[in-house]
Amino acid sequence: MCLDDFTHTRRDFLKLSAVLSAAGAMPLLSSLQARAAAEPDAPVRIGYLPITDATPLLVAHNNGLFEAEGIKAERPVLLRSWAQVIEAFISGQVNVIHLLSPMTVWARYGSKVPAKVVAWNHVGGSGLTVAPDITEVKQLGGKTVAIPFWYSIHNVVVQQLFRDNGLQPVSQAATAAVAANEVNLVVLPPSDMPPALASKRIAGYIVAEPFNALAEELKVGRVQRFTGDVWRNHACCVVFMHEHDLNNRPEWSQKVVNAIVKAQLWTRDHRAEAAQILSKSGANRYTPHAPEVLGRVLTPAADSREQYVQSGAIRHAQWDEQRIDFQPYPFPSYTEELVRRLKDTLIEGDKGFLAALDPQQTARDLVDDRFVRNAIGAVGGLKAFGLPDSFERSEEFAV
Repeated sequence: MCLDDFTHTRRDFLKLSAVLSAAGAMPLLSSLQARAAAEPDAPVRIGYLPITDATPLLVAHNNGLFEAEGIKAERPVLLRSWAQVIEAFISGQVNVIHLLSPMTVWARYGSKVPAKVVAWNHVGGSGLTVAPDITEVKQLGGKTVAIPFWYSIHNVVVQQLFRDNGLQPVSQAATAAVAANEVNLVVLPPSDMPPALASKRIAGYIVAEPFNALAEELKVGRVQRFTGDVWRNHACCVVFMHEHDLNNRPEWSQKVVNAIVKAQLWTRDHRAEAAQILSKSGANRYTPHAPEVLGRVLTPAADSREQYVQSGAIRHAQWDEQRIDFQPYPFPSYTEELVRRLKDTLIEGDKGFLAALDPQQTARDLVDDRFVRNAIGAVGGLKAFGLPDSFERSEEFAV
């Protein structure tokens, strides 16, 4: 693949846009209905990308937590793009996925996909990585920065970072001239980002781990800012499930969520083991990443935090954020704030549906928290995840 040519990512985005249109989703939804009718007791079928966002789903499978709940689970299916994840999910090939939280808004309201968020998959776990010679966000003016998708928390956060540093996000052809006060955003698959940065085709990227850690390991980039240091304890990927399962198989759905919640709790206490499980050295080889790279994310060196504070990658040390952390409750205040911010975020494609969304109503409709509340209660409440025992919070967003 030629990294000078970003047209392949545009084709991927256009494919996903077609899939998530009402007309494009219709044949896939017909397939979903046929599968549901033919296999009413389908096992857990996970679809995932090889990023740390998938950790709870993969740990739940590896540790036999679905079987411990009394339900069957097939080996998770590794997919290579968000387009593949969505297509496999809408058609019913998989029935449990981790999905970028803004993408769930697009899926449910832009194309009427009958699915809901049932839990958060993780918090934080992303960062803005830049070329080694860049030390300030404002130095990205006139340059190109990659994002994993238009509907992503990464896009929301990085555009706010740009604006607060006097920069204007734009979306132009890779060959177009970019003004000194503009930053050109392009969509790239996460695996393409480190080589694109190393070859200087882009000046930076914002993405999920372990691709920020990989740039550090390869010495091709440095972390400019962690997203969790901008939006405290933000969700990145969430657990998305079909409404027909939630409504017609509530006991099964509860057991699925139970296993995922227990996997998050286990991971918090077994971070090094989780890194090994996810790695290419693990028995299931869920991802192509080395344990050392994943360890930078899940079990960072004791002195790394102070180094990030000194470099400015962490500016709110008092928040005491982990590089990636796990807690499953989908706070309504987050969804409300996400909808508000999406309305003012540059997004390619048809985003007209966003204008009509009421943040509070969207939080009530998009999320089904029945199962996760039960699952959290069964493991000791939110305090088991180091949180106040309340299902309400206030969002903290500070550049």
